Amino acid sequence: MNRIPPAARLSRLGALGLAGLVLLGSAGLAAAHDYAAGSLKIGHPWSRATPGGAKVAGGYVTVTNTGTEPDRLVGGSLSEAGRTELHSMSMQGDVMKMAPIEGGVAIAPGETIKLAPGGNHMMFLDLKTQLKQGARIKGTLIFEKAGTVPVEFAVESIAAKAPAEGGADDHSGHKHAH
Repeated sequence: MNRIPPAARLSRLGALGLAGLVLLGSAGLAAAHDYAAGSLKIGHPWSRATPGGAKVAGGYVTVTNTGTEPDRLVGGSLSEAGRTELHSMSMQGDVMKMAPIEGGVAIAPGETIKLAPGGNHMMFLDLKTQLKQGARIKGTLIFEKAGTVPVEFAVESIAAKAPAEGGADDHSGHKHAH
């Protein structure tokens, strides 16, 4: 019979325990990317990686209002951006136009809003550094009633698309003089 010395058994148990903790910890990180503010459920704030020297990036998130009162997303921030605006995108003829959203985005009771590439989104302006894939960057979402909610924006691939819709989010040629 092949006997394993007690020290080796303990070492193997420690390695198994450590592996289990790592798996549990990584599951916790994935779950920790959803947030709540009162009756608002905030899912997966994210941005795309940017090329070096880029001065703008888009911010995306899903917000569900599970309450009985409306609220409104009125702004936000990203620690690596000088300022943040809410923008809409719409087709005018054959041209995609982007414009600031005045007054924010309403979230009616029981409804979900999605800020996604090719549609409404947060515009992070005057970036201080390159956004690198895999990073988590501190920011906020600002609601009319729920107030300021701290979140982290996960930086995904430069080619990432919205989870279900896909779409492009091309800000080239867009001037930010406002």
